[in-house]
Amino acid sequence: MKPSVLILDDEPAIGSSLRFALENTYDVQSVTRVEEAREILKQQPIHLLILDWRLGEVDGLDVLEEVKREYPSISVIMMTAYGTIESSVEAMKRGAYHYITKPLDIDELHLLIEKALEHQALHSKIRELNETIDRIKGYDQMIGESPAMKKVFSIIEQVKDIDSSVLIYGESGTGKELVARALHRQGKRKDKPFISVNCAAIPEALLESELFGYAKGAFTGAVSSREGKLAAAAGGTLFLDEIGDMPSALQAKMLRVLQEKEYMPLGSTEIKKVDVRIISATNKDLQQMVKERAFREDLFFRLNVIPIELPLLRERKEDLRTLIPYFLKKYAEDMQRPMPVLSEQAWERLLAYDYPGNIRELSNILEYTVAMTRRENIDEEDLPLVVRSDKASKKELDHHSSDYIKIPFGATMKEAERLIIEEVLKQCNDSRKETAQLLGISERSLRNKLQLYRESNK
Repeated sequence: MKPSVLILDDEPAIGSSLRFALENTYDVQSVTRVEEAREILKQQPIHLLILDWRLGEVDGLDVLEEVKREYPSISVIMMTAYGTIESSVEAMKRGAYHYITKPLDIDELHLLIEKALEHQALHSKIRELNETIDRIKGYDQMIGESPAMKKVFSIIEQVKDIDSSVLIYGESGTGKELVARALHRQGKRKDKPFISVNCAAIPEALLESELFGYAKGAFTGAVSSREGKLAAAAGGTLFLDEIGDMPSALQAKMLRVLQEKEYMPLGSTEIKKVDVRIISATNKDLQQMVKERAFREDLFFRLNVIPIELPLLRERKEDLRTLIPYFLKKYAEDMQRPMPVLSEQAWERLLAYDYPGNIRELSNILEYTVAMTRRENIDEEDLPLVVRSDKASKKELDHHSSDYIKIPFGATMKEAERLIIEEVLKQCNDSRKETAQLLGISERSLRNKLQLYRESNK
């Protein structure tokens, strides 16, 4: 179906000649009076309006304002016999896509119409994405309409107001802390603190004092007493992430907190009472650890009163249709850039990928893509290599000892790009042609980047 074009010019000869010039490409109508144009616009979908600046006694700018007010999606190209910078600026301010001066250059007009319709289609897709985001269903700050996530949301809703311990299971990146925060924010303790402790991130020697606090003189450097995370979470929620990494000696003390609601700061003889809800999370098989005596069975049962298991992202791929637009919009707003639109090929790649890093990896992939793409359209080649690597030939992939390239935390985009290029070049045995193909860039671009790297090393 051809795009529809309406021409409004009070000179019939101009309308007829333009209709003749455009009718092979577009569905064209031409009228000489504003009233006729209004009737057509009411009755038919029009994609683009070619509007004369002066229509007898009627100012074309007034007609432009009316059309953009009533039909904001229609693109408008203004025609004028007296083109000036001031007039073009005024037309653009009032909503025109562009303007063209008489006598008309038909090739230029064809190009303008093509670009106007492309621009219109792009913004139509952006509106659709924003509408999709507005319809996103989930719970608290979690997104998902899949049966697996609906089950998680249902459990949260059921147990949010009770004090029983919750143990959240899930691989890294599945959103375990989001579940813990949702339980807290939606429950009766929402006005009290939510304190998070990563048991794997704190050295074993410090974890006890971090949780329970310590008395003055408890160890060298303890010049004054200090409260721990338990005291800080009083009345609220203590979230113990990676509970499977908690040292065995500390597990017995945590059991006392769960059973007796009391604890003793390090180096103190004073027993302190605490009112706190314990929510834990793990990416390990705690039941197997209990069998291997690597985790206390009694603590496991105290923690595992209400288990919540989070699905892998690859097990709920139907949620990608809402997660992807959500992250695209989030990072576009963060970086103060226009909302990007994915090509069909880019969508296919993102939907086909398995996301071993789950939601966190999806988020990182889309953050990278928005950061590295300057255009509003995102094509397949704009995606990170790991997402589109399965498109490479077997020969190219055989060069790789791993699907991943390690990027140090804190590396800048330029540093990350350099590490990726140098590693892929190495795996391709210094073949610039294969490296460029695998990275989705031209050999010339690759050569220029390598030259910059050599100059920076001098």
